[in-house]
Amino acid sequence: MTQQHMAHGKDGGLTAGSISLIGAVAMGTGVMIGAGIFALTGQIAGLAGPWFPLSFIAGAIVTSFSAYTYIAMSNTWPSSGGIAMILTKAYGPGAVAAAASLLMALSMVINESLVARTFATYALRPFDIEGGPLVPVIGVGLIIFAYVINASGNRSVGLWSIVMSGFKIGGIALFGIAALWASGGDWQANGSEKTAPLGFVASVALSILAFKGFTTITNSGAEIVDPHRNVGRTIMISIAICVVVYLLVAFAVGASLPSEQIRAAQDYALAEAAEPVLGRSGFYLTVALAMVATASGIIASVFAVSRMLAMLTDMKMIPHSHFGMSGTIQSHTLIYTVVIAGLLTVLFDLSRIASLGAFFYLVMDMAVHWGVWRNLRDQIAARGWILLTALLLDAVVLVAFTTLKWRSDPMIVIYAVVGIALVFAYERVFLDQWTKTQEE
Repeated sequence: MTQQHMAHGKDGGLTAGSISLIGAVAMGTGVMIGAGIFALTGQIAGLAGPWFPLSFIAGAIVTSFSAYTYIAMSNTWPSSGGIAMILTKAYGPGAVAAAASLLMALSMVINESLVARTFATYALRPFDIEGGPLVPVIGVGLIIFAYVINASGNRSVGLWSIVMSGFKIGGIALFGIAALWASGGDWQANGSEKTAPLGFVASVALSILAFKGFTTITNSGAEIVDPHRNVGRTIMISIAICVVVYLLVAFAVGASLPSEQIRAAQDYALAEAAEPVLGRSGFYLTVALAMVATASGIIASVFAVSRMLAMLTDMKMIPHSHFGMSGTIQSHTLIYTVVIAGLLTVLFDLSRIASLGAFFYLVMDMAVHWGVWRNLRDQIAARGWILLTALLLDAVVLVAFTTLKWRSDPMIVIYAVVGIALVFAYERVFLDQWTKTQEE
């Protein structure tokens, strides 16, 4: 998730109108496509069974309803405040807005640990090493590398972001097309497993994670050319491109491997699917593509999260301690970001990291829909039934996902519930009210 594509003014601020429609789409798709597809395809197949490609379609439908809320808000108030702006408008600058904003930031940090472990998993595949202590070691190493790049201030802008997005999207799409072509394009629901309805609905929680990068576009609202028109366009174009690419990949994996084998290799499903149809060279190219996509994604995400935490600090929504460090607030939040991401990389495996990210993101998303429907729908001329549909779809997916995880891994549900409760309790102690009247 990246804000790194924005032009910076002389004062270090972000420049209005500095991102074109094409640049914004490149940013959105660059965030959404990449690390997620490598990390999540196998996880989704593990829940949805042979019909897992359809989970991406369901995820796109839920995401499109969700996007309506963010588009309506950004059309009225284009802002670099993004999620925090929406929540503050909806609830006032109190603990609810602060806690939900912090959940969003934490879900992004969780995503970094997911990406880091995915990078390590794919990097070790050519050596036939699966799991073990090297995965968190390499993952933490990548996070430290991302910190060094960000701390140096050497951030890619403009054309570089478009080139990288094009490389990732083109490479992943080519993988899908080549694998489908080599397999004869004969995808069907391979495997003897039956798809349980609960498992399929629960899988949509992870599919949504593959699309959630669209929220980054709302964080860049004030910098996009003609934001009142182009923020919404950018989001919908980005989602549409993602659906096409994800389906290509999902059908290619499904044509190459039966669902039982995808489940067994869920942490490195694309590399496993490449070898039978594309040979050893295709396997190596897929591994290389995964490493480039995950490394560039985490460098971008570290910057985005540190920027969001610095913004929440400036808005007095979270406390800040220098811990004796010099430098700016964002230089401090950069360190906090990599430390938390590193700890998660060491403590949790890919499945649990993905689950935790899904819980945090869906709760935050539901808070956005409820707050906008309850307090702002008339101001932004939003259709109430769409806001409620988005809220209902999130709730259905969250209940299914929680039920399934409670049966298979109850501890991750407990971790998620405790984590969310601690975030709200922490903000309630730090701020003196749950909600406040918005001061214009």
